[in-house]
Amino acid sequence: MTQNKKEEGIMKVRSLFFGILISFCFLGMCFASKVVKLDCNAIYGPTSFHTQGAMEFAKLVKKYSKGTVIISVHAGGALGFKGPELLKAVKDAQVPMSDILMGVVAGSEHIFGVSSLPRLVKTYKDARQLYEDLKPLYKRAALKWNQKFLYAAPWPPSGLVTKKEIHTVSDLRGLKTRTYDKNGARFLKELGASPVPMPWGEVYSSLRTGVIDSVLTSAESTKNGKFWEVLNCFAKINYAFPLNMMTMNLDYWKSLSKEQQKAILKAAREIEDMQWKNSENRNIESLKILKQHGMKVYNPTKELNKAMDRAARKIIDEFMSKTRGRAKDILKKYVK
Repeated sequence: MTQNKKEEGIMKVRSLFFGILISFCFLGMCFASKVVKLDCNAIYGPTSFHTQGAMEFAKLVKKYSKGTVIISVHAGGALGFKGPELLKAVKDAQVPMSDILMGVVAGSEHIFGVSSLPRLVKTYKDARQLYEDLKPLYKRAALKWNQKFLYAAPWPPSGLVTKKEIHTVSDLRGLKTRTYDKNGARFLKELGASPVPMPWGEVYSSLRTGVIDSVLTSAESTKNGKFWEVLNCFAKINYAFPLNMMTMNLDYWKSLSKEQQKAILKAAREIEDMQWKNSENRNIESLKILKQHGMKVYNPTKELNKAMDRAARKIIDEFMSKTRGRAKDILKKYVK
């Protein structure tokens, strides 16, 4: 073989090699830039700070993933999922991801009922510490339901919204009060009220028609619902700091690249801290707005506080009796 033919053969091999290398690089670039689109369910309307938090989360994910993960937030339960079924809906990938009120799905997973235990914590500082202590258990529970736990943040503390001021237990008797989970229902029943569970979207019309005459909810939700049009008073009973969590179907999660997963987790960390601060600020702002619209905002009497603590302790003790292992050890630090 002549020298020229040898060189020609070497050049062909090199050309083939570089051609294959370029092809792999091109394929790698295409894979890296593959855009993933995800629908995110949000129960509450677009003015709710949890929905707004989900929207901000979507923006951060798009930014950190360099536009390769696009999350579309569907507010107001537009996708047709209302609450108790959400854990299963995300598990079965009926919806890729959702904002979920933990207490509503506590019937499916016991640990998710902690944040709505009545009067277990009474400050944002204690509520955040409780959350950090329990976060590994929340993540483990989500995995059992084929989900990736991304972040959680609290509603402002739940109060009691009524037509008349409530100062004694006798004032609660017969009140038809909308509650958002079984803990709230049991709490009010212990105090003599008549709890009525119902989806958020039905609350205002039910107040209008007399199906219910009061609501256990936050000042933020009272503001968003414009309840001053049908109710007059907001009692700051500091019932609980219930958590909303954002979870994602695990199969969808595993289908993402490592870079996309890192982008989502980075956004989740930032939005979690932001939402905890927003919750506290929103509570202060919402209480001011309620007053501006003529609502009476007041603290409960000592008599009512004692009665609420007694009722709360029964529910906490019952919850503890069904709790095992690490979760029970953690809760013992908070039960007074």
